[in-house]
Parts: sequence; C-alpha cells; structure tokens
Amino acid sequence: MNSDPTLGLDETERGSVADHQMVGKIGRVTGRIAPGVIGEVMVSVRGGTEAFHAYATDGEDVLQTGTRIVVVEYFPPRTVVVTKM
Repeated sequence: MNSDPTLGLDETERGSVADHQMVGKIGRVTGRIAPGVIGEVMVSVRGGTEAFHAYATDGEDVLQTGTRIVVVEYFPPRTVVVTKM
C-alpha cells in the first residue's frame, strides 16, 4: 500500500485489511448473494467479526443466508469475492 507522506502511516492504512490477511478467511453469508445482486458476509478479522459486501466467484451461483464461504479475492475497503465451502 502506498502511504501518503503528509498523513502518516496510521491514517493511510486505518480501516483496511491487507489482501493476504483476507484471502482464505472463512465466513458466513448474512445477506443472499445472487447473479447481479451484491450480498453480505461476516468474516473474522482483527480480533472480531466484520461485515463485507460480497460477490460469488461464479456469477451464476446463489449463496443463501447461512452458507459457509471462503474469501478468494479482496477489494479494499469492504468488498470480497467468495466461494462456497
């Protein structure tokens, strides 16, 4: 991540999670994911559980609430691409 020298490290990186820390994380669907519909997942990060906007890796998949998922791609600050476990 490129840091803005005028802000300081804490301010430029606050609130985002490194890509390598998100990919491979396991979570659960909390808002249905479907073709053309952005869903929501809860993923354990930074000592807690946080909500992320989510899309399925396969654009034709429908992931219902409660489905266990794994994060395969991360787009800061709050969007992930997931696949069913």
